[in-house]
Amino acid sequence: MAAQDQNPVGSGFPAKSTAAEVVRGIDLSGKNAIVTGGYSGIGLETVRALASAGARVTVPARRPDVAAEALAAVAGEIEIAAMDLGDVASVRKFGDEYAETGRPLHILINNAGVMATPFGRVGNGWETQFGTNHLGHMALAMKLAPALQEAEGARVVALSSTGHVRSDVIWDDPNYTTRSYDKWEAYGQAKSANALFALGVDLLGRDIGVRAFSVHPGGIFTPLQRHLTDEEMAALGWKNPDGTIPDMVKAMFKTPEQGASTTVWAATSPQLNGKGGVYCEDCDIAKLAGPDSQRWEHAREWIVDDARAERLWAMSEKLLADA
Repeated sequence: MAAQDQNPVGSGFPAKSTAAEVVRGIDLSGKNAIVTGGYSGIGLETVRALASAGARVTVPARRPDVAAEALAAVAGEIEIAAMDLGDVASVRKFGDEYAETGRPLHILINNAGVMATPFGRVGNGWETQFGTNHLGHMALAMKLAPALQEAEGARVVALSSTGHVRSDVIWDDPNYTTRSYDKWEAYGQAKSANALFALGVDLLGRDIGVRAFSVHPGGIFTPLQRHLTDEEMAALGWKNPDGTIPDMVKAMFKTPEQGASTTVWAATSPQLNGKGGVYCEDCDIAKLAGPDSQRWEHAREWIVDDARAERLWAMSEKLLADA
């Protein structure tokens, strides 16, 4: 069903619109939002845009002191709380503490993430990228489900990426217990899982007022690249051998303010009322990939497959139940 829904709506926003432009004219007064990773890169710009529209934004952070410093100059009602996506106990503790406030949750943005990390494990022996980017966020959403339902019109946005093109979920060994680790394959798996998670939330939540979207923010230089050397980025074509940025990359890449726009559009746009479960890019619903699609655009078939979303949900619930 999701594959049939991958049709652009003609949002009217260019690819390099900023988050501030997307949210202009939208009133989020009285709305509550949570943005993971909301204190650097595109997460910080997402918080800035939502708060500027009147939302009360909670930023769960692994380093609350760093978050407080980064967000000190951002106008609006912003709260910071301790949470580490790689530590399920801390995720559940944050979820319980939010529930104790009694507030409905109108917007949940699963923005935090890691990319192309050296091999490692978090949580209950999970591969770092799959565990942090997907399982930690799923544990969070499950804890926050009652608050999302209470909002009577909530949206969940999961940050995926064009990186999903690199790999479907590795169904028989998602945590690399028997296969050799490939950091880019693992990143692709995590980004496919993020998109399938959003589809899974939408399948479960659409009848109770919870819709979900996954987004590709675009190419952006942020702290997400901290695990990559200049040599690796040159090999990827993102930089020249001397460390400068090629003109083609300059033309394609976005600023953090522009990179946050698709997230904010998916979280707030009335153009998406009654829709959900779709993968978005450049401030619109992405097309389903075809034979002429470039590697950096459009949704591959494996992230818009209801059966895969249900399979991932069941597998993830089991992994989380053991944690």
